[in-house]
Order: sequence, then structure tokens, then C-alpha cells
Amino acid sequence: MDDMKYMSAALEEARKAAAAGETPVGCVIVNGEGRIIAAAHNRTEELRDATRHAELEAIRAAGDRRLEDCALYVTMEPCPMCAGAIMLSRVGRVIFGARDPRMGSCGSVINLFMENYGRSPAVRGGVMEKECGGILSDFFAKLR
Repeated sequence: MDDMKYMSAALEEARKAAAAGETPVGCVIVNGEGRIIAAAHNRTEELRDATRHAELEAIRAAGDRRLEDCALYVTMEPCPMCAGAIMLSRVGRVIFGARDPRMGSCGSVINLFMENYGRSPAVRGGVMEKECGGILSDFFAKLR
């Protein structure tokens, strides 16, 4: 799969989040045929719900509880909640951009996918890391 192409699509979702005043995290899910089947961004402020992270929104939008042949592209390293949902929905591959030193659960704080849960996706981090991190830095700089 073309990781840059799909991460660019996730970045478009992150831009939508930023425009809406949300933490700019975007996510797309790509099926085994290379087609984007879900695209989403953070909606925690809009819906006043801490569980409305981009990954969970995309998993919901994919419309299937089993996503074995799918890849999930997200602009920021998944948190523990999202990592759990990724495992439960059986996503086959996770590709993320910026690392999250506070909540990252793909290696920055802990790697939940390395624990003995029985099923874990393949993970690749740092894809378009500069671009993904930049949108987050710009957003938070404007808030200060």
C-alpha cells in the first residue's frame, strides 16, 4: 500500500478537525483492495464525549466489527483506548504519523500491541511525522 497517499488523506481529516476547533487528528481505514472505506477526525469537543477519537470514529464508520484485511492510518499515535478498539476490531495494520509522548500506546509510553492479548496488528510509526506533528504543534501554539 502507498502509505504516503493514505496518510495524506488522514491529514486532510486532521485539517477538518482543526477547522472545527478539535485536536487535529485524522484517520482513514483502507481495505485490502486499497480503497478508503472510512475517514474521520476527532469529534470530542463537538459531541462533548472523550471517546470520540478519530480512530474510533473511523472504526464506527467502517461498518464492520472485523477489519482483518484493513489498514488504519492515523496522524497521531493511538492512545490506550484506541489501541484497545483497534485490537477488538481486528485491524490488520496500523500506520501512524506523530508520536505521542503522553499517551502513545504503540511504543512512546507503552506498546499495547506487544502485550499478550492474542491478536495484534502490524505497526509502522513515523509516516509523514513532520507533517502530522506540525499540524498538532500549530494548533496548540494558536491556543496559547
